[in-house]
Amino acid sequence: MTTVDPEFNADAARDARRARLFTRINAADKWFLVLGLSWATPVLKAAAGDNPRAQMAKIWRLLIVPILSICAFLLLWATLAPKVQTSLGAVPGPAQVWEEMVNLNQDAQAKAAKRAKFEAMVEKRNQKLIEAGRADEVKQVAYTGAPSYYQQIWTSIKTVFFGFLIATVVAVPLGIAAGLSPTANAALNPLIQVFKPVSPLAWLPIVTMIVSAVYVTNDGWFAKSFLISAITVTLCSLWPTLINTSLGVASIDKDLVNVSKVLKMNTWTKITKLVLPSALPLIFTGLRLSLGVGWMVLIAAEMLAQNPGLGKFVWDEFQNGSSSSLARIMVAVFTIGIIGFLLDRVMYALQSLFTFTNNR
Repeated sequence: MTTVDPEFNADAARDARRARLFTRINAADKWFLVLGLSWATPVLKAAAGDNPRAQMAKIWRLLIVPILSICAFLLLWATLAPKVQTSLGAVPGPAQVWEEMVNLNQDAQAKAAKRAKFEAMVEKRNQKLIEAGRADEVKQVAYTGAPSYYQQIWTSIKTVFFGFLIATVVAVPLGIAAGLSPTANAALNPLIQVFKPVSPLAWLPIVTMIVSAVYVTNDGWFAKSFLISAITVTLCSLWPTLINTSLGVASIDKDLVNVSKVLKMNTWTKITKLVLPSALPLIFTGLRLSLGVGWMVLIAAEMLAQNPGLGKFVWDEFQNGSSSSLARIMVAVFTIGIIGFLLDRVMYALQSLFTFTNNR
């Protein structure tokens, strides 16, 4: 007759719980990487008791060093900024930029309240007309107040995604054709080499004149300034996707191509079942590059096209020339950088969902 050691059972249960915990941490690690939070994995493992010394080395490299770098940058900025005098006064330091960020947030809230009040007044007026039997006099009056900072951010995001979508629709099929056909590649290569280096400032006047000549309506779905900015983004951002798609398609394993010939796949089946799955990693790399290029191009396009986004905000503040203009422009710079980072993370997350690597 044998007895079961209760301490042995408790140790076994504890080890099983730790194993499950580490399994969950390892499963979450790929999502931490996608979100730019790779430091979270060693922090959680250290908290769970997994070789704290080794995990601290990773925490130092992935978390503490970047924090120290940011702190050093802020300290250097705060020290040197007051020493640089411009026509608008001293360059604002971190405290002044943060203050303007708070002011922009408060201004956005005030504008949102003002807009809501206006829309409520219009709705109340229309309701009175309906109750008085004068429904034919009901009008939907558009709010014409200045957009808030958050509305300008949203306008820029919509514009860049619209231009990026057009660029993707154009670039991916052309890239597939160039990758599958040497003749198509020979035809497209000169155009790519000529137009890829062209600056958005060169495209903008051409796009402006063409859109103004073709898009003559004033009550269409899109404003002219929006279309001008979006098309400029398209023309400058489609090249990375086109090049990477072509390279990905041309790099497909020749054995797979031979299998498709043996199976007598038609062109559509070959593209959807063989070409796209094999080329997706490079295609997504091109898409990430294109979105980054498009976001950079957008700001310059909005400045000159006067599309009411972040580019116009920067230009208006530059023209305004008030004592707070430089700090507000710096707020916009940080906003542009943070949104650019988030857009790249979004594309990286999509790439992780739809492509595969050697580890999964």
